[in-house]
Amino acid sequence: MSAPAPAPAPRVLRFDTFELDLRAGELHKRGVKLRLQGQPVQLLAILLQSAGNLVTREELRGQLWPADTFVDFDHSLHNAIGRIREVLGDSPEIPRYIETLPRRGYRFIAPVEEVQAPRISEANGSKTPEAVAAAPPTTRRAAFAVILCFCSAIGLAAWVVWQHYSVTSAAPHIHSLAVLPMQNLSGDAAQEYFADGMTDELITDLAKLNALRVISRTSVMRYKGTKKGLPEIARELNVDAIVEGSVMRSGNRVRITAQLLHAPTDKHLWAETYERDLGDVLKLQNEVAQAIAQQVRAQVTPLQQARLRTARTVNPEAFEAYLRGRYYMTNQFTMVQPLNTAKSYFEESIRKDPGFALAYSGLADSYVYLAFFGQGQLPPDRAYRSAKEALQKAEELDDSIGETHDTLGVMSWRFEWNWDAADQEFNHAIALAPSYSCAHEDRAGYLSFIGRRADALAEMAKSNELDPGPSSAMTEAGVYFQLRDFESLVETSRRGIASYPNEWVEHYSLGIGYEGTGKRLEAISEYQKAIEMSNGDQDATASLAHAFAGIGRRAEAEKILRDLEQKSKSAYVSPYILATVYAGLDEKDKAFEFLERAYQERSLDISWHLKGDLRIDNLRSDPRFETLLRRVGLPH
Repeated sequence: MSAPAPAPAPRVLRFDTFELDLRAGELHKRGVKLRLQGQPVQLLAILLQSAGNLVTREELRGQLWPADTFVDFDHSLHNAIGRIREVLGDSPEIPRYIETLPRRGYRFIAPVEEVQAPRISEANGSKTPEAVAAAPPTTRRAAFAVILCFCSAIGLAAWVVWQHYSVTSAAPHIHSLAVLPMQNLSGDAAQEYFADGMTDELITDLAKLNALRVISRTSVMRYKGTKKGLPEIARELNVDAIVEGSVMRSGNRVRITAQLLHAPTDKHLWAETYERDLGDVLKLQNEVAQAIAQQVRAQVTPLQQARLRTARTVNPEAFEAYLRGRYYMTNQFTMVQPLNTAKSYFEESIRKDPGFALAYSGLADSYVYLAFFGQGQLPPDRAYRSAKEALQKAEELDDSIGETHDTLGVMSWRFEWNWDAADQEFNHAIALAPSYSCAHEDRAGYLSFIGRRADALAEMAKSNELDPGPSSAMTEAGVYFQLRDFESLVETSRRGIASYPNEWVEHYSLGIGYEGTGKRLEAISEYQKAIEMSNGDQDATASLAHAFAGIGRRAEAEKILRDLEQKSKSAYVSPYILATVYAGLDEKDKAFEFLERAYQERSLDISWHLKGDLRIDNLRSDPRFETLLRRVGLPH
């Protein structure tokens, strides 16, 4: 009978002070087992066996992530490489072991040799395997006991050190972060609104944390599909950390993969994958926000913690309709048709789930924006009543939504002329969501309107910290208009047009700036562009008439006035708008007649234009104007 064949010797790959046992899937350093397992250790094995050669991303995908695997490959690969580098003490900038070849793959660059058995250190009296094998049985048992205890002690010490390191250094000092647009991995371009909506909701949840400055949606969305590196994005946004991730939706299942990176160094800090039914997506978002808060060691108050933990289940179809509504309103809030589309989606969301507070908050916003930019389609009194009703319902269902109180602040200011209530609501919104940029923007506009210049500029600075992108130009334009700083209005409006050349509000603001600095011909050109782009905005049209009258083109100004008066017979035209044209034509009695009508119907223009509008400057010295200011409740 022949002797049994010897068992194959274990394959061990050695590099520097490390050894990888391929059969056991274990990595050791100087005989101490390291905490590396799963896909990272499999990935390391592939790289070691191809040392010196490029291993492409496609090859890695094929070996580790088969095509039918439900996973975000890019993030999983990035996470695995980051974990390997963390264990090896390697650096992507100055690699000792793993070299990154951008958009191609990775190469293991250190020398690798194959050995027959793992090395065991002889330090502190431990023996090599050969010495142990040659000893008598009793001695061998004792030696093995000593080696086992010693290795266990080293392993325990290494584990304690690793745990301490992971807790104390997993997140460097992080006081600010940006959530980059999540990738849509659903394989359906029509689902972009869903990925954008999930990004927006995560930003909204993180904005509730007091100790963290979170960049607004409008500033991060310009990086969608960008090729810029994270350190560059971090410098532009002035943040310490970046959250990036992906969304995959399959039927009523949603998977979010999120990872946190130290932005200046592009160092991976944390990653996790969450999967839920669509109805539990609010809970999923809250879990992600809580995990990120824990990683950056942000202070979360008990009340904030409770709010993050008590997210309700939502009807999947209602949530989908809500995201569609937010998508239309956020991207085109100054245009009538998208606003009507958004309103319809919010109404559908409420029909599907009457207990969904966010849908009522969104519906209220759509009414408010239609009152501002609806070109008379929705009279302000109807918009006010509908918005107020929706906000009351949102408050009944959930009084912790910062957006709701921000909109209540706008309503108190623009519709009710209740200045104290407006200030209280804006402050409440900011207390609930310190990084909610819209609340800071609206409060800056409100403070500038009531004449608190220093406070308005300070609030504008806070808004710009949260929204450092080009979209901040519109907020600045509103503040500079109220403060009658027309030179700054020109500068900021030019910046806005450079970024958004097709946004009519930017052209209108530039026209006001030009007229305020005496450049009426340039103002007329910008007003005309604004009218064309907005499909006939009444405010821009009245400004054009005022500018025409100012340069002696009275007949053209009068024609615009007649057209507006004719339009008022079939649609709402603010009497304030007509007053500005009469003021431009120097018909003061008629101007005050229409200002009185505007006051009686609580025109929205009173609560925006009365202090800063240059079109009525020739009325300000009249005692009737002083009386109007007093009746409105504004300081003279």
